[in-house]
Order: sequence, then structure tokens, then C-alpha cells
Amino acid sequence: MSELTGSDMLIQSLASEGVEVIFGLPGEQIMEMLDSVARQKGMRWISVRQEQTAAYMAFGYARTTGKVGVTLVVPGPGVLNTAGAIGTAYATSTPVLLVSGQVGTNDLDKGGGATHEVARQVDVFKPITKWCYCVREVNEIPWAVRKAMSESKSGRQRPVEIEIPRDLLQASGQMDDGKPPEVASVAKPDKGQIGNAANLLANAKKPVIWAGGGVISSDATRELTLVAERLNAPVITTPEGKGAIPGDHPLLLGVFYSGYGPIPWTFPQADVILAVGSRLYSTPKAPISFREDQKLIHINVDPDDVGRYHNTHLGIVSDARDALGLLLEALPEKSKSTWKSEEVAEIQGKARKQLEDVAPLQLSLVRIIREELRADDILIPGVSNVPYWGHLSYPVLKPRSYLNSSYFATLGYAFPTALGAKVGNPDKRVVSLCGDGGFMYCLSDLATAVQEKINVVAIVFVDNAYGASIRDQHLRFESRVIGTELKNPDFANVARTFGAEGVKLTSPEELRGALRTALDKDMTTVIEVPLPTMQTPFW
Repeated sequence: MSELTGSDMLIQSLASEGVEVIFGLPGEQIMEMLDSVARQKGMRWISVRQEQTAAYMAFGYARTTGKVGVTLVVPGPGVLNTAGAIGTAYATSTPVLLVSGQVGTNDLDKGGGATHEVARQVDVFKPITKWCYCVREVNEIPWAVRKAMSESKSGRQRPVEIEIPRDLLQASGQMDDGKPPEVASVAKPDKGQIGNAANLLANAKKPVIWAGGGVISSDATRELTLVAERLNAPVITTPEGKGAIPGDHPLLLGVFYSGYGPIPWTFPQADVILAVGSRLYSTPKAPISFREDQKLIHINVDPDDVGRYHNTHLGIVSDARDALGLLLEALPEKSKSTWKSEEVAEIQGKARKQLEDVAPLQLSLVRIIREELRADDILIPGVSNVPYWGHLSYPVLKPRSYLNSSYFATLGYAFPTALGAKVGNPDKRVVSLCGDGGFMYCLSDLATAVQEKINVVAIVFVDNAYGASIRDQHLRFESRVIGTELKNPDFANVARTFGAEGVKLTSPEELRGALRTALDKDMTTVIEVPLPTMQTPFW
């Protein structure tokens, strides 16, 4: 076994796990790691201007590639800046590895005021990671990397965190034999349960499929589409499940989000509902309910989520791809479904009309964006008005080409996430949709995009307000406006000062031409689009 410094152990261990890029920001406790990256053949380092961008880039990279995204930052203020992005990865079941530097082992958990010290820092990340660990001996480093990667990728994929004290980076030790760490195994689907599910579905008159983000995470889109076709079962997805079946497939009814979507015209008819890769969570404003005579089959890799919110007739703990593959084998060639194509088309039409009646401008912009993008181009919708309606109306033709922040609803995530997505998919065009409030979160990382030649298009919708919140004030608080009006810079001009392209539109109708030109130029571009404050799906 060869003897290496702790820093070299870390980077070589990451390389052996297939890591090709690390997103981070240099600082006192991690400089040895940066030097190891510089000497590691085939590994890229990308510096950012704020640590949350590094973690969001790792998140976007992971969501769009299926690989683990890696971010490396200093402890204390550096790692705390990543918390919003790591929480987003947790909410969306995304494999991200956060590597944090640490104070020296003699200062750990002492609270003595060492630079960047947070006593028991690892505890901060326990609620938003699947596994976290502070290394105490140099020879633990290779094991810790393998353990973190295995935990992140196995079962329900989620972020993990490891911390390495600065003195261990300089210390020498021996690489171990690479024995795989113990990781909780994922239950294989019970064939008896699969058989029961197949029998229920094959005999259903009005089967319906509910598809969540777990279908995307497990790369089960092919299997889900084949099951839907075999059953002649229409499909409803969550926003996270967009792409679980192609957006132009005749069996796709649409998305259920914040009370909008095809459920009111579908669930009352359904006799058997197959839910895959979703928690089936609902809010008081947009409840999901099932009749006692309806049969709910719930497939989820996380045993805690099976039957958590609704009574299930049959709960199956399994990876979506494994379960759907076995289900496809167990189903007969022909089902007893009575769904007619005319019925499905009618529900699709009702759902579209519902949206057009309340958000015609937003839907027209979403339509333009879809028409200008290729099938496998990537769209990152932020926490803003037009993206909200995009969850409901943007047809996703390929999996991993549309990302949202799930229940974390993280303001400011879209642009930095798009940067990571572009790094992972250099041959695809990437567009982020931001509001003016959210875009300001990581405006400084236009510098990162230009310096690293990460050519994305950022569409910034400007209403000079935190739009959803100011609308809430008008509707519920007698128009007492406080804290929601914004004084913005000229975003197009700011982009140009960074060396990017900046385009300032005078009306939303100009978006098509501006977007087409930006995509053809293949350079970092900000398109500023003026909009009024408009209705959201929430109020």
C-alpha cells in the first residue's frame, strides 16, 4: 500500500469513484486539497464567487447526469453558505457530496475561536443529509469517501457530507485495500406483491398512474411508459416527475400542482391507482384524496414514504425501475382498461383550458421557450411566476431535462443550478428562468460563467417585486405593501460588464427572437423580460 498525504488520499479516492469535476471556493483549511486537484490528471476545478453557487452547481450537475456532484468548501461560514443548496438536494433526492474543510483536530468541538470554527459543525447537516461524518484519523479518509459515495447513490439518493481537519490533509498515511463500506441494502420487490399488483391493474377498468421524481432518479422512464401503454392507463406526474413519460405521449394527462391539473376529471373515475416514486403529499389548498373503494398501489424506494399520507391497498418498497420492470413481465399483453383515446384527449383539453383561462401570458411565454428548445435541451425553472406555470404546462420530452427545487422552493437556485447542468452536459443548451429577486442571489457568478466559458442563457423576468409575496399582500393584507418592492439594476447592462451578452426587451412578445439569437450565439447571455405582477397558482 502506498503512503500519501491525507489531501492526496482524498482526491485520489474521489478520482477512483469517477469524479471528474469539483465545484468550490478556496480558503485556508482546504488549500492542500486544491493542490492535490491540480496534480490529479483528468480532474477539473471550478471556483465560484459564493459557496452556495458551488453547491447548486454540484446539484445541477448531479440532477442532469445521474452522477454524484461534488463541492468543496471551507468550514464555518463557507460550509454554512451551502446549506440552502444541500437542503434542495435533500428535498429532490439528489446525490451530492459536500466536502468541508475543518479546524485542526486539536481544536475540534472546543469552541475556542479557531478560524472558521463551528463547534459540532457536522450536527448542522444531519437534518439535510443522508449521512455525514467528521474524519478523525488520516487513514479514515479513503473509507469515508467510499462510504459517502455509496450512501449518496444507494436506495433513496440524497446528499452526504464529510469533514476533514486541516492537519490530516498534511499528515501521511496509507491507502487501504478499497473494501466497500457497509451500506443499507435496498429491498428487492417481492414477487408476490408484484403479482398482486399486476392482477389488480390488469383487471382495472379505469387504471391511472401517478409518477413522481423517483421515476427519474431510478432511470425508469422507459419502464413506466411501457407499463402505461400495456395497461392503457393515463399518467399524471408531479413537477418532479416531469419527463417520466414523454411530454407529447398521448397517455400523459399532465401535471398536478397547487390544485391545478387533471386530477378532478380523472381520480373520480379511477378504480386502481398506481403511484410510483412519489410521497403522495398534498397541501390543504390542493388535497389529494382517495375513495375507500379505490385501490392504491404505492411503489417507493423509501419505506417511510409508503403509505405515509394515504392508506394503501398494496405498498411495495422498491426502486422504481426494479419494480416496474418486474411488473411489466407480470402483466398480460392486454388489460381490461376501458379508457378511450377521446376521453383522455378531453381531460387533456380541460386541463389546458383551465390554465389558459387564468394565465394566458405565462403560458404563451412557456410555449415560446418550448418551441425554441430542442427535445434534450435543459430548462431550469426558478421560483418565480412564469416557472410556476411552466411546471404545469411545459412539455418535457426527455428525462433529466427539467429540474425544480421540489418542496424546498428555493429562491435563487435556478441560475447557479443551470451552470452545473451545463458543465455536466456541455453539448446541450441550458436555459434558466429566474425572477428579478431570485437572480440577484447569485448575480456575481456571471463572472464564473464567463471565466469558465459556461455558456447558459438566463431569462430574467422583471416585475420589480417579490411577485408572489406582493400579490399575497394585495389579496390578504388589504394591500399593505412592505418589504416586497424591489429596486433593480439594468440586468442586461450588468451582464455586459461581466463580459456576458445582455439583452433588454421592451415587451414579453420579443422573447422568441431574443432567445433564438442567444441560443445561436452560444455564449453566456442574460435576457431581461419586463412583466406585470400576475396571478400565481397559489393565489
